[in-house]
Amino acid sequence: MRRLLLGLAVLLVLALGAASVAAWRWLDTPLPLAGASAELSIEAGANPRDVAQAWVRAGVRVPPRLLYEWFRWSGDARRLRAGSYVIGPETTPRQLLAKMVQGDEAFERVRLLEGWTLKQLRAELARAPHLKQASAGMGEAELMAALGAPNQRAEGRFFPDTYLYARGVSDLTVLRRAYETMKQRLEAEWAARQADLPLKTPDDALTLASIVEKETGRPSDRAQIAGVFINRLRIGMPLQTDPTVIYGLGDSFDGNLRKRDLVADGPYNTYTRGGLPPTPIAMPSQAAIRATLRPDPTKALYFVARGDGTSHFSETLTEHNRAVDRFQRRISSR
Repeated sequence: MRRLLLGLAVLLVLALGAASVAAWRWLDTPLPLAGASAELSIEAGANPRDVAQAWVRAGVRVPPRLLYEWFRWSGDARRLRAGSYVIGPETTPRQLLAKMVQGDEAFERVRLLEGWTLKQLRAELARAPHLKQASAGMGEAELMAALGAPNQRAEGRFFPDTYLYARGVSDLTVLRRAYETMKQRLEAEWAARQADLPLKTPDDALTLASIVEKETGRPSDRAQIAGVFINRLRIGMPLQTDPTVIYGLGDSFDGNLRKRDLVADGPYNTYTRGGLPPTPIAMPSQAAIRATLRPDPTKALYFVARGDGTSHFSETLTEHNRAVDRFQRRISSR
């Protein structure tokens, strides 16, 4: 009898040992998936048992009880972080749990380009994958209030850059980061500005920088283009820049700027009105802001595109007219 009991005990120990080895191996074996990957968004405070079941519904082909028991046995079941997660075919149960405990989320990215208008920016965010469209239907005033900047115009207020975001977050999250980044960059450049610029506020600098952004064909010309506009503001000469007129035309602009557009008065027509337009006309880059606040010293008051991306600068109207005739004739003859 004693031998029988001893034998049974040995068998039990061996069975438990084999089960432990099998369980340990399972933890380091890739999870079978229904597809190439499985995605899951976990809400804050989610129950570990519900998380295990949700992974199975998302395509992890194991019993949900098995996943849950692993979460519980590990001691980390209550440390799962909210977020959006993606696993691939090489992900093991151990790696899955570590991903959720460490908050190793799946991120998307959206690129906001310098020179874009608010309309273009919002259209890009609407196309961004896995980005919750919380701002859809918001007008400009409502949008800025949601970002904590009530009574501020939105155009040009967002810094052009590439932004990473976790899947399932709101587009307001991206907009808030872009807004705060622009605010910080503008303040830093304003603090380092040249003395005696004809710009009274950082907002003035942002508006002029947006014009410099739209007028610059080649980066090497940027600071000199800024210098031209600074010179015009100093002597009270109208800025006379086409991009502001085009912006003012809005959706009615068909790609051709006509003489009637240049003489039709409006708040963004810098041919008929002096000084700066009421708002920026696009998102300026930091380089454009820096050039605006630290322009190249120049006596030029005019510039014209050469047709190769660069600009020709002139100090007098007579010289400028000759340059226009020369370069525009070359362009039209192509």
